[in-house]
Amino acid sequence: MTKNIIVTGASSGFGAMAVRALADAGHRVYAGIRETTGRNATAVADLEEYAAGNNVAVRALELDVSRQESVDAAVREVLGEVDAIDVVVHNAGHMVLGPAEAFTPEELVAVYDVNVLSTQRVNRAVLPHMRARRDGLLVWVGSSSTRGGTPPYLAPYFAAKAAEDSLAVSYAAELTRFGIDTTIVVPGSFTTGTNHFARAGHPADTEIVDAYETRYAGLIDQVGTRLAKLAPSNADPTEVARQIARVVDLPKGSRPFRVHIDPVNDGAEEADILGDQLRERFYERLELTDLLTPEL
Repeated sequence: MTKNIIVTGASSGFGAMAVRALADAGHRVYAGIRETTGRNATAVADLEEYAAGNNVAVRALELDVSRQESVDAAVREVLGEVDAIDVVVHNAGHMVLGPAEAFTPEELVAVYDVNVLSTQRVNRAVLPHMRARRDGLLVWVGSSSTRGGTPPYLAPYFAAKAAEDSLAVSYAAELTRFGIDTTIVVPGSFTTGTNHFARAGHPADTEIVDAYETRYAGLIDQVGTRLAKLAPSNADPTEVARQIARVVDLPKGSRPFRVHIDPVNDGAEEADILGDQLRERFYERLELTDLLTPEL
């Protein structure tokens, strides 16, 4: 069945891959992209070319997840075209590299905003509609860094993704009685095929960066290089998009709570399995096991 889907952060990386995979699967996809007529105009043109060349229903949607008014306008625009929003893919995110101390508090706030608060803005815009329908799916694109190996110089990003994961877990239980499903997609480190490292931000306090260079010379470059060495040669970031499309096509109530795609195998899957089992056991003790699966 064709679903109407919004994907945030869809100009590049996992987001751009996901909108194409979902469109190829026969869904109507709105690719949330900010500055569609400005710096991301090329991405929009590429998407339009893909849609025409493959005869699929996908188009760019002006959507700046850092501004509630932009999010609200985007959701209104979609609901003006279709009668339902079936799926939201929370994909928008941004990575930063550098010693934790060198980032100002304001820079940490910015990282937290795009990786965490953006999901809250989108949820507040779309969930009233999903709750009224008693149906929907939230797909959260997380990170294996939440529980797996955490190399240095990525602290603000890792902390933000951990916060996003915690938010997703809490939302999952609070939405089941409204018939809304949740899946957390957990990509590992993909150092090729995405722009994560190439577009990563860096701290403003260069004096602190220089101080760390006296003891950790070259570490900022070594992190990406050494992660790349751990990855198998066939590591394919489009597998993340394929898994998102697979989850969307599964019937409500049968979707996995988490899906891991981790070519480096940093240990996150093992930790998540245990963590999610502990969550289920605790809900049993609370006699709230109905909150573990959505009402059908």
